[in-house]
Amino acid sequence: MDPERGSDQHEGERMDLDAYSEAHRARWDELDRLARRPPTSGDDVDRMLTDYRAAATDLARIRQVSPRSATGDRLSLTLHRARLRFTGTPVDPVTAVVRFFALQLPAALYRIRWVTIWVAVATIVIASVTAVWITSTPGAVDTFGTDSALRQYATQDFVDYYSDHGLGAFTAQVWTNNAYIAASMVAFGITGLFVPYSIVQNAMSLGVSASIMHSQGRLGDFFLYIAPHGQLELYSIFLAGGAGLMIAWSWIAPGHRTRAQALAEDGRALITVAIGLVLTLLMSGIVEGTVTRQDWAWPVKIGIGTVALALVLGYQWVVGGRAHRAGERGDVDEFDRGATEIVAG
Repeated sequence: MDPERGSDQHEGERMDLDAYSEAHRARWDELDRLARRPPTSGDDVDRMLTDYRAAATDLARIRQVSPRSATGDRLSLTLHRARLRFTGTPVDPVTAVVRFFALQLPAALYRIRWVTIWVAVATIVIASVTAVWITSTPGAVDTFGTDSALRQYATQDFVDYYSDHGLGAFTAQVWTNNAYIAASMVAFGITGLFVPYSIVQNAMSLGVSASIMHSQGRLGDFFLYIAPHGQLELYSIFLAGGAGLMIAWSWIAPGHRTRAQALAEDGRALITVAIGLVLTLLMSGIVEGTVTRQDWAWPVKIGIGTVALALVLGYQWVVGGRAHRAGERGDVDEFDRGATEIVAG
């Protein structure tokens, strides 16, 4: 396809949208005015209903030209206000919660699936390079402490960490700490620097711990004690990193949208991921607090962690893929559905 022709076509669509908006702006403004206050007469109700039907049709046409646009979003909000005037009640909370977990959250997770994989690969590579360099460089591991300190870390501190605190307190502590890290990566992803810094820092910390455990002949314990909960915990951090990077990319390369519009649209969708991460990290914290410390066989404990990770992966890739193909973007936005309700009715 000729790039110039495609650009001209897209510009033409924008010009048509602008002209269409100007032609119908007065009616939309009138509907917005009526929707912001209770109707005072039957004429107000009739006029609002007429304008509502026409505006819903207008929104459907706008969505055909530009699925996501500032004009469409504003009109969708106006329709939402008017619809509440007709119904007199907000969206059923139970329906909203079901829709969030069945469509919005999995669709948001699905959007960042490949970025999440790249964050995971980057973490593994950086951690491995760090561990190999420290292990193979004479005297490097000694910079992290004396022989007795390293021995205590490898033989006592690393293992005792999982049993020194009460089950409930330990689970809450782990959950709070990891949720804070994940939320920070999503919230500060807009900077474009915080997420790469966090990824490198986290990966290097893993590499340092592995090299210290290896220097004391306890590398097996490193993997055994991390594996039950670490699978889901690390993947949750990868998800947070993926969401943060996508938010940064939305304003670095917004495409045909303005940077403000791209950031608003993608940020609204990807902040949804932060809500999901609270739950995945809670699952990880429960596994870490109740499974890792048990005297069960390691295959059982690691198997429980693997099942927990598999559930999240299935939710992201299978349920999320189905929601994505159904047209769900993952943002907490009920407005789009208002465009078709009155047309269908």
